[in-house]
Amino acid sequence: MNADDEPHIGPLARHDDEPAFDEPWQAQVLALAFALTKVGVFTAVQWSDALGAELRGAAERGDPDDQTTYYAAALAALEGLIAADGRVSPDGLSSRTEQWRRAYLNTPHGNPVKLSAGLNT
Repeated sequence: MNADDEPHIGPLARHDDEPAFDEPWQAQVLALAFALTKVGVFTAVQWSDALGAELRGAAERGDPDDQTTYYAAALAALEGLIAADGRVSPDGLSSRTEQWRRAYLNTPHGNPVKLSAGLNT
């Protein structure tokens, strides 16, 4: 079988020695979704349904069928499920997102980002 005959499995399909993820956050989104299903925050079916709905929405908007769209949909699905669960308020999620953004901006290039770098800045 040559490369042209290989089936396309979807956005996670990679060839040869290419990394499975373009960015660390992509792996983290999927790992977090998996972990939250394991502890019962939502079910695997709820995750699948939410991700499918986000991907259908992306297709309807004409977004490209690529890694960027897939992981943006995965992140949106995860955020939606977390918000629906109610343990984290939308304001709480926004606040933590902003704290991480500030931490990233306050961290010198090449250093690990620590959440504490985003406090009170």
